[in-house]
Amino acid sequence: MKQILIIVMLVVGVSATAQNKKWTLQECVNHALENNISVLQGQNVLLSNEQDVKASKGRFLPTVSGSASHGIGIGTERFDIGSTQVVVDRTSNNTSFGLSANQTVFNGFRLTNLYKQSQLNLEANTLELDRIRDNISLNVVNAYLNILFNVENLAIAKDQYEFTKKQLKQVEDLVDAGVQPAANVYDAKATLSRDLQGVTVAQNNYDLSLLTMSQFLQIPLEGFEVAIIEVDDPSAELMYESAKPIVDYALENRNEIKVANKNIESAALSTEISKSGFLPFVSLGYGFGSNAFFTNLYNTEDSFFNQLNDQKGHNFNLSVSVPIFSQFQNKTNVAKAKIQEENALLNLEQAKLDLEANVQRAFTDAKGAFRSYEAAKVSLEAQQIAFQNSQERYNIGAMNAFDLEQTRLRLVNAESSLINAKYDFIFKTKVLDFYLGKPITE
Repeated sequence: MKQILIIVMLVVGVSATAQNKKWTLQECVNHALENNISVLQGQNVLLSNEQDVKASKGRFLPTVSGSASHGIGIGTERFDIGSTQVVVDRTSNNTSFGLSANQTVFNGFRLTNLYKQSQLNLEANTLELDRIRDNISLNVVNAYLNILFNVENLAIAKDQYEFTKKQLKQVEDLVDAGVQPAANVYDAKATLSRDLQGVTVAQNNYDLSLLTMSQFLQIPLEGFEVAIIEVDDPSAELMYESAKPIVDYALENRNEIKVANKNIESAALSTEISKSGFLPFVSLGYGFGSNAFFTNLYNTEDSFFNQLNDQKGHNFNLSVSVPIFSQFQNKTNVAKAKIQEENALLNLEQAKLDLEANVQRAFTDAKGAFRSYEAAKVSLEAQQIAFQNSQERYNIGAMNAFDLEQTRLRLVNAESSLINAKYDFIFKTKVLDFYLGKPITE
């Protein structure tokens, strides 16, 4: 019983620890990279490409095959014995063995180019998988920042609700003292209801952001939490001065550009492979075989193994095939391969244009987000001062409850705008870090 109780306590302890686990940003990224379906599919593509490399390398080796056959013949045969013909039953057995090998000597460098192309496909898909991982990491960071954003919004909503509760108590005291009319109590209660609704909306947004992250990580929502980290307020030092260094680095190092370059190399090899159809094909062949024959009509046949030894033979052949006319197939194959090569070059140019446009857009968005943050910070400071003044005026009876509520709502909106601008700027700088190859989980 003691052992059972210890085991139960250990299981419960492990379960409680798992439920209390708070996922860090790095853990979220690592889990997504290990379990995302697109990543797993990309890894399977690489495994398939590795088999293609082995297969293309194996084509340089000779093909070897063996054969064995045994035939039985059943029939009759006539014999002349003097002036009389005798028909007897005949059964014959024929056994043969063979071994053959064939080696390609020359086929217009087709095998060499196919091997190079299989290696390029492996390299290109490796880079494509890295690009997928980069995008997944960026999406996880965005989802994580969205959770932090909703955490701060929820905290503000709860603070406002607690503040309104205190205001309601203060109004009730003033009404009881006869300083304010009873109608102010109803206004304060209505404000408290709106703030409670705001808490509910903020809580729902936080729950939805957790749901989004859990679905992205493909883990159950129940018990899922992330570690709340302190995000410093943005500063001008985070902003890049120019987009040009980012564009230059991205064009030199981003995986989508590398993939486009690999596709150009692969298309050029496809052109060379199609040209091999115009060149001769040379191969060497070798064959070895033997057979043995027995019938029930004679008993003079040698033994089985002696027959195999006596009747063995070797066969060597050299085959040269020269293409003369292929119904324009070779010519059209080369023409189509060159068109694909041109398309690969155009795809590279398009990838460069798209990348540059994305970086420029991200840089412009980051500048705009920083300006919005600076403006929101100034606005919040002004609204805080305005609300303090309004409270003082309200306390001495120089402002009614409606005007005070309007001032408070402007303060709440200013706080929400500042938080939104803060996380918007942080994410957009992370996008720029992403294009610069910097760690985006720090």
